[in-house]
Amino acid sequence: MQIIRTVLQLLQRKLSERSIAKELNVSRTTIRKYDDASKASGLPYQELLGMDDASLSEIIYPAAKPEAPPPVSDEQRLEAFEAKREYFLKELSRTGVTKQILWKEYLVEHPDGYKYTQFCERIRRYQQTKDVSLRIEYKPADVVMIDFAGDKLYTTDPQTGELIAYPVLVCVLPFSGYSYVEALPDASLPQLVKALNNCLAFFGGAPSSLITDNMRQMVTKACRYEPIFTDLIQAWAHHHNNIHLKATRVRSPRDKPHVENEVKVTYSRVYAPMRDQVYHTLPELNKAILRLLKRHHKQPFQKKEHNRIDLFTASEQPLLQSLPADRYVMKHSTKAKVQRDYHVFLGEDRHLYSVPFIHIGKTLKIIYDTDLVEIYLDYKRVAQHRRSYKKYGQTTTKEHMPEAHQAYHEQMGWNRDYFLKVSAKIGPCTRQYIERMIDSKPIKEQAYKGCVGLLRLADSHSKERVEAACKLALEQSNSIVYRTIANILLNNRDSAVDDANQTDLFPAHENLRGSEAYK
Repeated sequence: MQIIRTVLQLLQRKLSERSIAKELNVSRTTIRKYDDASKASGLPYQELLGMDDASLSEIIYPAAKPEAPPPVSDEQRLEAFEAKREYFLKELSRTGVTKQILWKEYLVEHPDGYKYTQFCERIRRYQQTKDVSLRIEYKPADVVMIDFAGDKLYTTDPQTGELIAYPVLVCVLPFSGYSYVEALPDASLPQLVKALNNCLAFFGGAPSSLITDNMRQMVTKACRYEPIFTDLIQAWAHHHNNIHLKATRVRSPRDKPHVENEVKVTYSRVYAPMRDQVYHTLPELNKAILRLLKRHHKQPFQKKEHNRIDLFTASEQPLLQSLPADRYVMKHSTKAKVQRDYHVFLGEDRHLYSVPFIHIGKTLKIIYDTDLVEIYLDYKRVAQHRRSYKKYGQTTTKEHMPEAHQAYHEQMGWNRDYFLKVSAKIGPCTRQYIERMIDSKPIKEQAYKGCVGLLRLADSHSKERVEAACKLALEQSNSIVYRTIANILLNNRDSAVDDANQTDLFPAHENLRGSEAYK
């Protein structure tokens, strides 16, 4: 190290290599080697001379670089990738795992492995070879496949603006692709049975079998070989000429690929055209679905001249089994006590239904299905309503109310449009008078009782007299109130209108003199 330091000092003084070699009796090659090492460090001679021997030795005698490993052959790279192939495919099925994440982990273990593009391409090839499907040919009228769409459809409550969601059932005959779609109030078994009845009525017959997934409404115990179906759906199948029920394997949507594809088609040909429309009731929603569904059936298949309805009508509908005369209807029964507001409470829907008020305090029997609610007292039906699924709502028939409640109920419906509509039936002058009565009040409701009194004058007198009285009041009176019309009718002043409208009984001629003759 002393010789190295002396060489650096002499180089710092800018002596030549020849003179340094002669003075120190060292070869010029050695001096050049020391000089090159010092210059490669990028440090000045003065700083190098200030270092300790160990640090200076690391600069003058740098450690030899390790030899590069031999390049990995294509066979070795492929072998390493093949060893982790199943791992990659399994990890991709986990939530959040992407090909890029797996590739980065792969490079940590195999730095000379495939680049990202080649990595993705090889995984794609493996997925294709593993993801093989079998084409199955279905016979006409052999099977119907059913499933619920993942996305729901909505209606808007016209009073509150609330969005109400409805599950959507999709059914398809795989041979022809002819399908049926319906939005249901809920996904319960009674609603499902009703929708299946509508489906078979839409098809005009029943197929030999039905395939569904393991939905809890229909399957009580899933099994690959012998699934157990609910008693109700088995009774429904027996009612329709013993339709054979089948359930797919758990988490195996490819057992019913046609209905899975039909759900996607429904999204594009039913959901999409309806996306900007507003519907207020479920029947209105289903009417729009049916209209779009019929249009879908008329669209030709790709690269074919015929469409779904042509294929269904010609080859499948004639082979469907005929439907029973009566639909399968599941009825439920319960009992409820009539409350003080003459309503009974149906607990399943949390909904109130009215009965005649004379039955307050009695316990009545309620028999209901998906459409109707019937209420009985000792086997005699005392009320019938359309079933409503609005929770904590009430369905009331006016005739079930006491007279005082009916009058109040009628009053609750009073508004400007109501009175104008009723008064127009009497005549245009009556309508105009009613309109001025309402508009004369700063609070419209203050005029409603007067309007009721005026309209009732047509019952005690006649529509013609009320119309004449309103005409006279509009022409001669500035007081637009009920009492003005009542006084005109009481004093028979409305008859003056008729006298004024009568034509002159004496025709004009030259023997008649007017007031001018007496001047």
